[in-house]
Amino acid sequence: MTGVAGAAEPVDVELVLAVDVSLSMSPEELAIQRDGYIAALTDQGVIEAIQSGMHGRIAVTYFEWAGASMQRVVVPWTLIAGREDAVHFAERLSAMPPASARRTSIANALGFAADLFAESGFRGFKRVIDISGDGPNNQGPPVDMIRDRVIAQGITINGLPLMTNGGLSSSYDVTDLDRYYEDCVIGGSGAFLVPVNSWSQFPDAIRRKLVLELAGAASAEWARLEPERPPVRLVQEGGGFDCLVGEKMWRDRSWRWDGK
Repeated sequence: MTGVAGAAEPVDVELVLAVDVSLSMSPEELAIQRDGYIAALTDQGVIEAIQSGMHGRIAVTYFEWAGASMQRVVVPWTLIAGREDAVHFAERLSAMPPASARRTSIANALGFAADLFAESGFRGFKRVIDISGDGPNNQGPPVDMIRDRVIAQGITINGLPLMTNGGLSSSYDVTDLDRYYEDCVIGGSGAFLVPVNSWSQFPDAIRRKLVLELAGAASAEWARLEPERPPVRLVQEGGGFDCLVGEKMWRDRSWRWDGK
């Protein structure tokens, strides 16, 4: 059973994959990122996690984002209930190469992702945004404000901070990007993040993160990932990270360019 289904079809999870394609990542890294999602979605453990749910199916959409006005849906809402569906999704994902763009607006990406649920045509027991990125918000509204607005709708935001430091530019890197994501980006029921410290970790991090999102930490599918469980961190209340750090870095660098 493949493709977008009729209105309000029940699924276990409605999952939005929101993937950073800002210029801070090289073409090679963009390819690693895209290939990692393709491999994870067709992994047998992920398929078993999907089929372990009450309905045995999920709805997924994949979009890429960068600055405030750059959000591009690569694969629209699609039902996945087994390997054939997953392979079809992966084929559609691989058909369009990633295209990078300037700036980083996590806030606008979260707002765009939340709006996608209204047009999904599915009714999920859980609604989840899975957002990856290699830097802080530096354009658009404050990210924590949009985060709070999104989770108030009953949507969970999970994060995949990419602390790889291997892209085209490191001018706006945040050393503790995982803490930034923890305090400023993720939130909602059961929210968590999986830090990625090198691109070699990325494929396994995606796979394990999807298993946890789809089947849960108590599932047999998650247990089978041992002994290589990733460093999953649950959302914490009352963090102290400056959620405007990216905006301040961009402002300060712009002033230096202007000779101020």
